[in-house]
Amino acid sequence: MPAFPYSTSPSTTAVAVPPALALTLVETAFPRQLHPYWPRLQENTRSWLLEKGLMPADKVAEYADGLCYTDLMAGYYLGAPDEVLQAIADYSAWFFVWDDRHDRDVVHHRPAAWRRLRFRLHAALDSPGASLHHRDPLVAGFADSVVRLQSFLGRGWNVRFARHFHAVIEAYDREFHNRTRGYVPTVEEYLDLRRLTFAHWIWTDLLEPSAGREIPTVVRKHPAYRRAALLSQEFAAWYNDLCSLPKEIAGDEVHNLGISLIHHHGMTLAEAIADVRRRVEKCVVDFIEAERDALRLADELDDGSLSGKELSATVKACVANMRNWFSTVYWFHHESGRYMVDSWADRATPPYVDNEAAGEK
Repeated sequence: MPAFPYSTSPSTTAVAVPPALALTLVETAFPRQLHPYWPRLQENTRSWLLEKGLMPADKVAEYADGLCYTDLMAGYYLGAPDEVLQAIADYSAWFFVWDDRHDRDVVHHRPAAWRRLRFRLHAALDSPGASLHHRDPLVAGFADSVVRLQSFLGRGWNVRFARHFHAVIEAYDREFHNRTRGYVPTVEEYLDLRRLTFAHWIWTDLLEPSAGREIPTVVRKHPAYRRAALLSQEFAAWYNDLCSLPKEIAGDEVHNLGISLIHHHGMTLAEAIADVRRRVEKCVVDFIEAERDALRLADELDDGSLSGKELSATVKACVANMRNWFSTVYWFHHESGRYMVDSWADRATPPYVDNEAAGEK
């Protein structure tokens, strides 16, 4: 099935989506869009990765563009001011690098290294200015991202973002211990943990600086807004599980919805794939209904006052970008070198990860 007529990355061309992963409804009902800042975004994030020492120069040159990290964000946060999108894209690239470090700490049995990193990230989140020049590039890069992201809205948003990311760090710690013990979480345990390791509420929080305004708690927690936000993130997390299942089986992973279904429900691989796919498809269908409810809420917020009109517009912008998450996540998984396991020399070791730089001599 042919992909978007052009790819955002110059290193790739239009891709053919494997039938098992193709979602016709996403391809037809969720048109793909791209922030006009994307070409500069890609260039600047590439430079930022080098400047912060988050990837070696040879890895950046060979893999950064093909990993399509900036493509993912440029297809999501449409309408964001350029500097906001740049901060989000750099933070997203950092997040992928952090995820890879976490994976390597598991694979190479480095509990002490992971524990140090965990505590340092908590400290950097509480006092990012004090960690801007930390000797670990991952900590310094994170601190830089936090300082920038917390410069756009007020204290309330900043406190919420920090609270949500503290929870993400702790979820990664639980995943670390599950993986090192070989413990496969039950399906319900996994789904709860996945909402944190995928950072559902972080990506949802970032809709607000993209729209230029903090959304009041009563609106954010309204069932109509929250359901649309959750469905967009669940789709992304579960579609990621569907696409990354071969990579994670090769890497002896335990954190994947398909793996939990196989282990705890006695499913075959084919049955687990079909089950995850059904859940993914249901997210898409349910979102279309939830989107209508969220937009109805936005209309009701416009009470004729200036503040009501502005809040209504902000909610509509956020809901529109929740919709964009479906298409950008979908195509990212078929264009990014992160999921092209069959092209790797070692299916368990991503070629864009520098083991030596991470202390694995």
